[in-house]
This record gives sequence, structure tokens and C-alpha cells, in this order.
Amino acid sequence: MLALGLFIPTIAICARRLHDAGRSGWWQLIGLIPLIGAIVLLVFYVLDSIGENEYGANPKAVEA
Repeated sequence: MLALGLFIPTIAICARRLHDAGRSGWWQLIGLIPLIGAIVLLVFYVLDSIGENEYGANPKAVEA
């Protein structure tokens, strides 16, 4: 029951992370490919955010 309640928020958080990295949220579908898809998604999730994107500034960016 808990997994069902966390399903939509998990999709939203993963899409937000992919957007921060400059990719579309649709990249989550690559996770349907066994093993390779999970590895690719993991790499995308841990990559650093790009500087400025359409969703806002990088919160780790140093302001001058």
C-alpha cells in the first residue's frame, strides 16, 4: 500500500532531477530496459545540474 502511495511522488521527483540535468522526464522510460536502463538512469540522476535552465538556476552555483 505504501509503494502505491509513493509511486506518483517518485515519478515527479525523478522527472525534476532529469530536468535539472537538462533531460526530459520521458527518459524515465529507459528504466523499463532490464539492467541497462537502471544503470543509465542512475548515471543521469547523479550527474551535476547544468547551469541555468528553463526551470531555474543551479542552487549549487556560486554567485559572484
